[in-house]
Amino acid sequence: MSRELFWLTMTVILTGLLWVPYILDRIKVRGLLKAMDNPSPKDKPQSPWAQRLYFAHTNAVDNLVIFAPLVLILDSLGRSTQTTAIACAVYFWARLAHAIIYALGIPVLRTLAFAVGFLAQAALVLALFRLL
Repeated sequence: MSRELFWLTMTVILTGLLWVPYILDRIKVRGLLKAMDNPSPKDKPQSPWAQRLYFAHTNAVDNLVIFAPLVLILDSLGRSTQTTAIACAVYFWARLAHAIIYALGIPVLRTLAFAVGFLAQAALVLALFRLL
């Protein structure tokens, strides 16, 4: 497995697990049966951190749709370099930081973490066209 595919795998696992803490909060706040019920405007609101983590998870899914194909295209072309490996690692750590910072409610750092992930994706695009 290439380093890029390793970091893609780690990112998929992270994205796939981000829902767990906010569902646990939902169970804590509403109880197990109400947590499994269909959503309703009458539902007791979840903890603010869990609401923010939900949005962080949604954002992670949205960005995985961009990151994963870039990694797979580069891999299929055999374009693995030190730069692409670093960009993939940076992307993973930026997404992890983004989720934690978002859940903690720190707006400026959240945006910076998102921007770092975006720049890592941009580096992959540049590598795709052999511009980096």
